[in-house]
Amino acid sequence: MVGTYDPTLVAVSLLVAILASYTALDMAGRLATAHGRGVYGWMAGGALAMGLGIWSMHFIAMLAFHLPIPVGYDLAITLYSLAASVGASAYALWLVSRPRLPLLRLLAGAVLMGSGIAAMHYLGMAAMRMQPGIDYDPFWFAASILVAIGASGAALWIALRLRREGRHTRLLRLAASLVMGLAIVGMHYTGMAAARFPAGSFCGAVVDGGLQSHWLAVLVIVTTLGIIGITLIASLFDKRLHSRTGRLVDSLARANQELVEAALHDPLTRLPNRMLLQDRIEQAIEKAKRHDASVAVMFCDLDGFKLVNDAYGHQFGDRLLMRMAERVRDLLRPQDTLARLGGDEFVVVLGVESTDDAVVVAERITAAVAEPFLIDAAELQLSASLGIALYPDDATSERELMAHADAAMYHTKQSGRNGYTFFTPAMQASASRRLRLLQDLRRAIARDELLLHYQPKFPASGQPVIGAEALLRWQHPELGLLGPDTFIPIAERSGLILPIGDWVLDRACAQLRAWHDAGHPDWTMAVNLSPLQFTSPSLLDTVRDTLQRHALDPAHLTLEITETTAMKNVENSLQLLNALTAMGVKIAIDDFGTGYSSLLYLKRMPASELKIDRAFVRDLESNTEDAAIVSSIVALGRSLQLQVVAEGVETEAQRDFLDQLGCDLLQGYHLGKPVDPETFLGQAG
Repeated sequence: MVGTYDPTLVAVSLLVAILASYTALDMAGRLATAHGRGVYGWMAGGALAMGLGIWSMHFIAMLAFHLPIPVGYDLAITLYSLAASVGASAYALWLVSRPRLPLLRLLAGAVLMGSGIAAMHYLGMAAMRMQPGIDYDPFWFAASILVAIGASGAALWIALRLRREGRHTRLLRLAASLVMGLAIVGMHYTGMAAARFPAGSFCGAVVDGGLQSHWLAVLVIVTTLGIIGITLIASLFDKRLHSRTGRLVDSLARANQELVEAALHDPLTRLPNRMLLQDRIEQAIEKAKRHDASVAVMFCDLDGFKLVNDAYGHQFGDRLLMRMAERVRDLLRPQDTLARLGGDEFVVVLGVESTDDAVVVAERITAAVAEPFLIDAAELQLSASLGIALYPDDATSERELMAHADAAMYHTKQSGRNGYTFFTPAMQASASRRLRLLQDLRRAIARDELLLHYQPKFPASGQPVIGAEALLRWQHPELGLLGPDTFIPIAERSGLILPIGDWVLDRACAQLRAWHDAGHPDWTMAVNLSPLQFTSPSLLDTVRDTLQRHALDPAHLTLEITETTAMKNVENSLQLLNALTAMGVKIAIDDFGTGYSSLLYLKRMPASELKIDRAFVRDLESNTEDAAIVSSIVALGRSLQLQVVAEGVETEAQRDFLDQLGCDLLQGYHLGKPVDPETFLGQAG
């Protein structure tokens, strides 16, 4: 007998083969990204969808084949063929889920998978139970087996290559599924070409009540397309979920990395911060222990950086810090560490073989910082003060190294700046003393250890005292009476100067109130303001409340600020000084001649006094330059209608000279030393 083919069902069989192939490739991709129990779920679902697809392609192609006799199929044998297809598919998916697929395993897999597909085909043919049996042409039979094995090998190789998601994976899978579908269909029709149906044959499955072909066609097509569709939709949702999960994981990883970066690095310069620096120093110490080497820790502080911030703004200062960090970093080796602690403080950590290595690096850093910085057409020159501590010579722990390097840097600052100093034990004593003073100073107000002495102010003409300047002293319980030079720098550096300054203002106003009540209502009081106190947002309220609390006329209070402080942020200074003078308080420019006052700004300042720095008064009699400077300041004060006060008068000759130059008021040990309020009242009275 000779059979014919229905073109429509042939086309449907090809479409199902392509869908089954695409499903197989997609399942291979899902298996590549699945983890844990999800692998078995996708393997089971994929094997069912892929096996059913291949099996349905076979039976749709069988249904496309028409014989001139009724045809049916034995249910049991049909299910056996389906089981062979599903088993071959499961084996294929298991192979491509392996991390690697060597050539021998690929070939063996192709043989087993091809044999399974061939078994499915010929079991399906046997399900018709033709009587007499089907004859097969040996050549075409062997060809169909080889085509099945070749198609299986090609499918395994393609699935292995396309299992990872990429930019064009979907298009490549679609093209590959077309090739695989053609190969699977080719195997089927090659097997059909091998079949020979003797004349007078009949279908035993029809006689025994097997499945009718038209019902089988509908069942196979609907079931197959449904299962493949559900599988592909599930795969699509899983892919999207996996993609979103992957993006979320990547986003969380990036966020975590950014958090770690932020926690361990300075946000401005991206240099290691204090936390990471501590770890780097500890690692350097451990490495030095193993190799019997040394570690140098350099504490670096920029000289005068605050003036740059005040003059040009913090954004400009930040750019300067970044440029400085880049310049220093370029001097170091990759294994060295440059960290920023905050502000203008940096730390360098490097392994050294001798002290000379540290000297070379320190000199390079100071030279690099001293080179001009050109930012927005502004050329700036800075200097750096460095302190160096060595492991194991100076310290054996991270904390000690940092403390000793800081102490050495502080010594460089005190010695003139712009250089470097190696730590010595004497510096530790000085640092320990400063630390002890700081701790004691924190409790000094509560313990009532601070006190004020008062130095009288006299008219140059020789008239009686007109007031006093309040000068701070500290009656330390162990060290005795300490002058301001001993503890004021510590107070300014720690911020304690703010509560101390408020205490000084309150105590001085209280004393002035007492003197007024004692019969000296015309006396005035001068109080020094520190730079930090002058920039405090609460200064105006503090001054106003203090004057009201002690019922003082604001005109009797003079606040002294240094020339350098007044010129730092000129516009803000003018605004604050105008607010103070509007309140009635008088302003004195202290240490005049040592700063960089602009006459234009000085003219705008609402000051009432200029105080000549004692450095010009000291050598007034023998130094013609100092005499010329003092004379110029006096002339400037008169032209601006300001009172000129000379401080540091220690001899009668200085007094006479200043009187002749035209100074208005004088202060100094020759006229009156700073004393306690009772002694002051007794002497002045």
